[in-house]
Amino acid sequence: MTYKVLALKWRPRNFEEIIGQEHITKALQNAIKFNRVSHAFTFSGPRGVGKTTTARILAKELNKIDNIESSFDIIEMDAASNRGIDEIRSLRENVSIAPAHGKYKIYIIDEVHMLTKEAFNALLKTLEEPPEYVIFVLATTDPYKMPSTILSRTQKYDFRRLSVENIKKQMIII
Repeated sequence: MTYKVLALKWRPRNFEEIIGQEHITKALQNAIKFNRVSHAFTFSGPRGVGKTTTARILAKELNKIDNIESSFDIIEMDAASNRGIDEIRSLRENVSIAPAHGKYKIYIIDEVHMLTKEAFNALLKTLEEPPEYVIFVLATTDPYKMPSTILSRTQKYDFRRLSVENIKKQMIII
């Protein structure tokens, strides 16, 4: 048996397991249910409240798959490490390729506020006119560092800090 970090071992696998963000999970579930999913989302909030996990679950639900690690249609990118224009140009080239298995090709860009100005400008063109099968989820701890031109083209969700009660409940479960 291999060791697994607690945060990964207990990472939520569906919307019902996400704690303290019911206002967001309910909205996303309804968007999926009524087929009213935006082409781009901004998930903002403090560290450790579930932004990336929610993005992964959203991608999993939209493409109706069990494991996003095995999907070619869900691309995760860490903007803290890949912050330049070359990475976004590569992303823009790949956007034109239709999804291989799922309904959507979903790009999850974590720490998106770390992108350079040039990279944001390159991303803007794709956000303005995305193919119908592409969805972007931009996760950030600092939305004020993002250009307003990007924010205005996404559906924004603000994640809350977890309450002490929510943390206690989760500790009991663990």
